[in-house]
Amino acid sequence: MNTLIKIIIFIVFSQVLNAQDGTGQDITVKINNLSNNTGKVLVSIYNSEASFLGKGFKGTMSKIENNSCEVTFEDIPAGTYAISLFHDENENNKLDSNFLGIPKEDYGCSNNARGFMGPPKWEDAKFEVKNKSITQTITL
Repeated sequence: MNTLIKIIIFIVFSQVLNAQDGTGQDITVKINNLSNNTGKVLVSIYNSEASFLGKGFKGTMSKIENNSCEVTFEDIPAGTYAISLFHDENENNKLDSNFLGIPKEDYGCSNNARGFMGPPKWEDAKFEVKNKSITQTITL
């Protein structure tokens, strides 16, 4: 009986540990055509339309080399996502804009979505993550 309990506990813990293994996919974001190598690029990934361009699901930053950079979000579960980024030239951790609210620093979104008279729309920037890792190339 004692051996049976040990086997059951072993099986349960094995299943829990396997469930915690990275089962998601990677999303690699390649950013091209930055205007210079000054500052850094801040990148966020969003997992819902409600959070898009607000608080991201995950975020990171990257240094710039040769007017480009690359970041990878690891272990992302299957679902619908969008990416936004901006080139923080003065490293103040915010997208600077002029008095009309027009950004003074370069920015971009997944699928190279662009807004018309405003920010890009979720519908234009969203993409699916299913059963394989993907790469999004964003050209500024």
